[in-house]
Amino acid sequence: MTPDEEGRDPRRWRALSVALVAGFMALMDVSIVNVALPSIEQGLHADTSDLQWIVSGYALTFGLVLVPAGRLGDARGRRMMFVAGVALFTASSVTAGLAPVPAVLVAARLLQGVGAGVLNPQVSGLVQELFRGAERGKAFGLLGATIGVSTAIGPLLGGAIIKVLGADTGWRWIFFVNLPVGILCIALAFRYVAPGAFAERRDEDLDLVGVALLGVAVFTVLLPLVEERNWPGGGKWLLLAVSAAFFALFAKWELRQTRRGHAPLVDLHLFRIESYTSGVVIGLLYFSGFTAIFFIITLYLQLGLGYSALLAGLTVTPFAVGSATAAALGGSVVTRLGRPLVAWGLVLVLLGIGLTDLVVSLRGHDPGWWLTLPLLVAGVGSGLVISPNVTLTVSEVPVAQAGTASGVLQTGQRIGTAAGIALIGSVFFGAVASSRGDFAHALSIGLRFTLVLVAVALVAAVVDVVAARRRREPVASRGSG
Repeated sequence: MTPDEEGRDPRRWRALSVALVAGFMALMDVSIVNVALPSIEQGLHADTSDLQWIVSGYALTFGLVLVPAGRLGDARGRRMMFVAGVALFTASSVTAGLAPVPAVLVAARLLQGVGAGVLNPQVSGLVQELFRGAERGKAFGLLGATIGVSTAIGPLLGGAIIKVLGADTGWRWIFFVNLPVGILCIALAFRYVAPGAFAERRDEDLDLVGVALLGVAVFTVLLPLVEERNWPGGGKWLLLAVSAAFFALFAKWELRQTRRGHAPLVDLHLFRIESYTSGVVIGLLYFSGFTAIFFIITLYLQLGLGYSALLAGLTVTPFAVGSATAAALGGSVVTRLGRPLVAWGLVLVLLGIGLTDLVVSLRGHDPGWWLTLPLLVAGVGSGLVISPNVTLTVSEVPVAQAGTASGVLQTGQRIGTAAGIALIGSVFFGAVASSRGDFAHALSIGLRFTLVLVAVALVAAVVDVVAARRRREPVASRGSG
């Protein structure tokens, strides 16, 4: 199909729809499995270690492949990598649903994470490739809505499936529902997603040394975080020093690749783009607090108050509604308002979390409908953070590097998520133990730590706003002179 008079692919919105459905499916699997863990424990006789790996193994492999997959998409064609990721994710979902023993389910979840990590950078890359100007902001707004809704609605959908189909088979259908969605996405991708402007750069070899160095660096930072509760003792934290060393080696190798004229895995000159560097930092900090909210609230509702999986999912639905609505709105105005929009979004998140803490402190053992408004406010704020931050972060990145840049951004978000859940989860369980099972008290303590993390993200956003204004002032002065 020929481009329109402005050189744009007329199928771009349909292509985006396909990409967003696949991204929604992959991101929802981060949280949907949480409400199924009791059923999996009973059905497969899984132990605590198995359950931990069913959850954390997905996050681990997801984070490991983001950057190499983004780089391959840039160099070899985003459609090819997108389809490969969806195919792997779908096949491993079926394997997970059929798993006869915990080991098979853990292995399938690891492969699911790889599939999700392969397809996700292609989504942001396609937005960069297909859209320009205000349209790009709207497209990223829809992506932000997808991220927010998929994270929050996972427990609701999982709880509904288990409620309808029962505990014995319901958890299997949490994975089986991905089969028709995956097949449809693959078929429509071949119809609506063009191979891409960068699909013919096959002369570039993948930087395998860079892949290995970055893989070890990411693995050694994620492993102690995702295994924080199952790995006793402080020895695991020595891996963070190992990770820092490998990140330094990776940076040195990538600079060497660039000097010699070879294609690096990550062009570190990306970090000379101030909007990109600021966005990566804000994303890492925000996701360290944002995703931990659902973790501790779900534990409070199910373990502390005895809510069913479905009722717990319904309780956090206002966050999803607020996030989806605000993300779409934020995407349409971010090109006009810039980073201040992200800062105000973070202020709303802080307000929503603070109000949630107040409700839990006053009515912790019978919150009823009182959590609705605070979670709605936090969701609106989150919608004004995620998609606008992504839009601004990649706004000055060359389209040819969009997948790699997205992979780095999402890797930071995965590390932030793992670190936040490890820190706040540890605080939460410590407070439960010290208070002899007072889950309301533990939630309040966890929410206050979350407030600190989001406040640090706000500081980073404000610093970027001030720096951007200072960069514009000399230009304005020269223009007036």
